[in-house]
Amino acid sequence: MEETVLELIREDELVALASELISAGGENPGGTEAATVVVLAEFARAAGLEVMVSEVAPDRPNLTAVLPGGTRPGLLFLGHSDVVPAGSGWDRPAFEPYVRGGRLYGRGSTDMKGGLAAILIALRALRTAGVELPGPAALACTVDEEDLGLGIRAFTAGTGPFPYSACVVAEPTDLETVIACRGDSYLELHVTGKSAHSGRPADGRNAIDAAARILDLVRADHARLQADADPLLGSGSWNTGMIRGGTGTSMVADSCHLSLDRRLMPGEDPEEILASLLAGIRAAGIDSDGITVEGTVTMEMPGFRTTSGHPLVAGTVSALAEVGVDSAVTGWTAACDGGFIARDFSIPVIVMGPGGLNDQAHQVNESVSVAELLAAARAYALMCLRHGSVC
Repeated sequence: MEETVLELIREDELVALASELISAGGENPGGTEAATVVVLAEFARAAGLEVMVSEVAPDRPNLTAVLPGGTRPGLLFLGHSDVVPAGSGWDRPAFEPYVRGGRLYGRGSTDMKGGLAAILIALRALRTAGVELPGPAALACTVDEEDLGLGIRAFTAGTGPFPYSACVVAEPTDLETVIACRGDSYLELHVTGKSAHSGRPADGRNAIDAAARILDLVRADHARLQADADPLLGSGSWNTGMIRGGTGTSMVADSCHLSLDRRLMPGEDPEEILASLLAGIRAAGIDSDGITVEGTVTMEMPGFRTTSGHPLVAGTVSALAEVGVDSAVTGWTAACDGGFIARDFSIPVIVMGPGGLNDQAHQVNESVSVAELLAAARAYALMCLRHGSVC
């Protein structure tokens, strides 16, 4: 049966579906994912899968495509339908895919239209072969992964009894088996002072000066975190992404806004991190004498960690080996939607997909190896076939 399924996974059909998904666009911000979801839904329905589409925001629908199985908990594949903006500098139009030198080019080829195509081609092969799985196998494709994560939040909030015992995120890993990811969060701080003429600065309270003192605290905490690095994931980190303040050079700034990125280790809570930072601000006397500081968490993506000895990990490595890939077991300093699945449903999660995160994702002339697409689709099919016996 396994050999029959693998023979049904054809390179030309895989490239054709990935190309159609690339052509559908879905830049975020600046566009919607609706056209990509139409392609996914039409293919999945034609393949005999059960398709559910739910709108998260106007023209921004989540999709779930399910290959039904028995009563045992099944295997969930997770992906996203948006891509980052193409930008300029491409050799050819970013959303007109083409194959050259064994690679498929176009925005989203690696992150992650190629992974989505590999999943659906694998599920169709299983359906066509008439496989009876012990539990369901499914693709959940969410919107807005590249920005605020509206899609994954809607998915986890809207799911009833969860019929899956493990999750594979098809983000690009060069087919390495990633068992742990850092998370991410955005913290916004607004500093309010008092305006005055710059010739008499003592008459005012300078919000930019207060913000500079806050950044001293942030840098000190960043250094503290780096001193306690995890061998797999490194450490949490801070980055000041934006700072806006003041109204004129000759005026004492009465306001300043800081946008901070705080990378999370598994189990860290950004609300607790914000509370700790605000407490440090108060202890340093920054939030006093006419200066006030308010903070909010505007985005959270949890980190996660799956034990290296879990059967999901061994099953993934084994499936990849059988399609000719020697997959290293490693960690990711990036973040992905898999953290929500691990946190909200308490199931093991790994990341494994075609394409390169560091050398292709979000890059000009983004591309993915066609051989990796084929290997991923075949490995996904084998993982579905064996999931009931290993997890």
